[in-house]
Amino acid sequence: MRKLFLMGRSEAGKTTLSQILKGEKIAYKKTQYTYAGDSVIDTPGEYAESKEVGVGLACFSFEADVVAIVAAADEPFSLFTPNCNAFLNRPLIGIVTKIDSPYANVPMVTQWLENCCCEKIFYINNMTGDGLEELRAYLSLPVRRISLEEAKEKQSRGLADWQ
Repeated sequence: MRKLFLMGRSEAGKTTLSQILKGEKIAYKKTQYTYAGDSVIDTPGEYAESKEVGVGLACFSFEADVVAIVAAADEPFSLFTPNCNAFLNRPLIGIVTKIDSPYANVPMVTQWLENCCCEKIFYINNMTGDGLEELRAYLSLPVRRISLEEAKEKQSRGLADWQ
């Protein structure tokens, strides 16, 4: 499985999603620090919510194969600006959680993630498991490694290594 980096607002469902992907029992626990396991990197929502420590997200992203913005379908606003993928050199995906919430506005959250330039968006219900198989299938794809020469050549053409 490709290593997944999760970032998003507090209470978006990052830790629950992390527990599900790792096959752990779902138990609420406040993420106090960045937890870098072997398959998922879970970060505190405060990192995304604060300009002072937000740059740490970019640093941790280098340890992952895929970066994911996790946004709950009932969030009132987006923390992430359009084209925020510019600081990444990894594929950026979007994960919409809480799609069953009575306050869900899935089209609005989808638009936010599209504006962030997420190359793929997954819709997940952490409680029922809806949408998890598609995410697991995506994460099971092999990681393509390129040489430094290939990276330099693609960079000179303005391409990311996964394009």
